[in-house]
Amino acid sequence: MKSRLQTLGPILLLLVAGACSRDQAAAPAVPPTPVAEAPATEAAMSYELRLGKGVYQHHCQTCHGETGAGDGFNAFNVDPHPRDLSDPAFQKAKTDAELKDAVQRGGLGVGLSAMMPPYGKTLSPDQVDQVVGYLRTLKRVDG
Repeated sequence: MKSRLQTLGPILLLLVAGACSRDQAAAPAVPPTPVAEAPATEAAMSYELRLGKGVYQHHCQTCHGETGAGDGFNAFNVDPHPRDLSDPAFQKAKTDAELKDAVQRGGLGVGLSAMMPPYGKTLSPDQVDQVVGYLRTLKRVDG
């Protein structure tokens, strides 16, 4: 009896191993789960720009929108509608000092809409500089 099991043992092992590998080959491949990655621009942003983005998201995005196009969820409740900060002509026409002044003194303080509040006492000078730096990264998204 021992000799028969010793002879059949390796054969049975090969049959079982073959059946297992066949089952694995027949099973459909499961696609890898996509991993959410941060946009390349986020990874390339300096620490100061990321801080500026946070300030923008907290104080400005409601009206100016995620991309700065003036289409935030509150934009249509404001008259006049918020400026498109991603407009290349606007970006070229305004200096950093003018943007900083508008952030600090608000729309009314720079002869524009009173609907944009002044943030000069809310934000530190560093935060104002950071948000102005972030505003310079806004590019119009066509689509």
